[in-house]
Amino acid sequence: MTVLSRGKPAKLAPWEERPSPVGQAGKGAAVTLIVLAVLGPLYTIVLTSLSSAATVNRAGGLVLVPDGLTLEAYRQIFSDTVVSRAVLVSTGVTVAGTLISTAVSVLGAYSLSRPGSFLHRPLLFSVLLMFVFFPGIIPVYLMVSGLGLKDSYWSLILPTAVSAFNVVVLRSFFMNIPGEVLDSARIDGASEFRVLWRIVLPMSKAVTAVVAMFYAVGYWNAWFNAMLYIDDTRRWPLALILRQYVVDSNPLPAATAGVTGDAPPTLAIKMAIVVIAVVPALIIYPFVQRHFTKGVIVGAIKG
Repeated sequence: MTVLSRGKPAKLAPWEERPSPVGQAGKGAAVTLIVLAVLGPLYTIVLTSLSSAATVNRAGGLVLVPDGLTLEAYRQIFSDTVVSRAVLVSTGVTVAGTLISTAVSVLGAYSLSRPGSFLHRPLLFSVLLMFVFFPGIIPVYLMVSGLGLKDSYWSLILPTAVSAFNVVVLRSFFMNIPGEVLDSARIDGASEFRVLWRIVLPMSKAVTAVVAMFYAVGYWNAWFNAMLYIDDTRRWPLALILRQYVVDSNPLPAATAGVTGDAPPTLAIKMAIVVIAVVPALIIYPFVQRHFTKGVIVGAIKG
């Protein structure tokens, strides 16, 4: 409602004023440029992955105009076990890691959001300290080796199982749940785990979904831990395959084994691997996107 002052409407804040036609046109142009900047490279990558050797040779590299589309690059990739096994490894690590990380983060954030919990201040200080100090690569490597986790899938999950940022975001959200709601459940005889499962989590679906997506994207795109801890190439995740064969230009076995005259060019195979690595995140993001504003911003500001 507009506040009146001496019969005149109060002056609106700049962000509350209706934009001028020039401003609207400028916003539309800016959004269009951003969309083109995002979709342009993706279009080129997908089109190149679907192009034949003749089309790539005529284009001299990345293809911009479709001509002679084929799925031969994808057939070549999945006919070899390297990429197909890497997709399975990445999927398993992402699913297991996301479940473990989300569960540990929720439990830790809930305990830190309850004043007077066991070792509340030391644990909270330890979590906040993780924003400033990190143990470093060598100590973590020695710890993983000492625990016998080398060449184990657990070495891809446990070293990065908890993010201090995600714990703090969840804690801030949990702290703003009315205490009366939790106290009423305790009066009815509910345990802390039951309060968390039946009351806190249903009220925190947005922030939990966003944190879970952060973990999932992190596990899916992680390659550095695999490079450090995994020597068996059969256990490599897709992200490391992407780095070894696309970024470092090492030969992909599927591109050299059983090559025929109609084999796809190396560039098409590389772009196909990029598409395979990107597509899962593009599929999942629309289902979680609506939670971003409500989850991360509210969880970070409150408290």
